[in-house]
Amino acid sequence: MHIKPSNGLKKLAAKKAEFLKLFEHGSLEVEIYKPDTIDRQKPHDRDEIYVIISGKGRFFNDGDWVDFEAGDFLFVKAGKEHRFEAFSDDFSTWVFFYGPIGGEAV
Repeated sequence: MHIKPSNGLKKLAAKKAEFLKLFEHGSLEVEIYKPDTIDRQKPHDRDEIYVIISGKGRFFNDGDWVDFEAGDFLFVKAGKEHRFEAFSDDFSTWVFFYGPIGGEAV
């Protein structure tokens, strides 16, 4: 499987949506996400990874803030509050959901 960011973003734009599932295998789901000015996400029931495709901004993750930019990796445990804020107009990210509902046991 091979998905280029540009192709994923074209499919997303055609759907006129902020996120789109592009791949699924076992417990892994891969989405592309490009919010329009406000990130309205709620906590998810599985562990989640973001790999930033483009843009920059600030990311809130369970009480902590970090600045992010293209190429960065961000991890969010299942059930934790998180959101992107003050992001640039060109912001987009890969989203990877995996593992069981409730997150993986450590």
